[in-house]
Amino acid sequence: MSLFKRLFGGNSTPPAAHPSEEYNGYTITPEPIPEGGKFRLAAKIEKEIDGEVKMHHLIRADLLESEDVACKEAATKARVVIDQQGDSIFR
Repeated sequence: MSLFKRLFGGNSTPPAAHPSEEYNGYTITPEPIPEGGKFRLAAKIEKEIDGEVKMHHLIRADLLESEDVACKEAATKARVVIDQQGDSIFR
């Protein structure tokens, strides 16, 4: 199944829930994408701004061997993106 089908509803298996973490007012939830026996680095970044929850989906080209490693790396990359871009990721 292609990456686009999985991203836009072609996957019949719901993704496993992974624990979220709070970082500088943002909530980071790793969402690794299974692909060809590996896992694509992906995460959801959320923050409440003016009473509205804003969301950004971070998806990287990196493919990692295990789901646990993909979760850890996704959280690390999300923290870097937050530090570098801040609230501009929601524009």
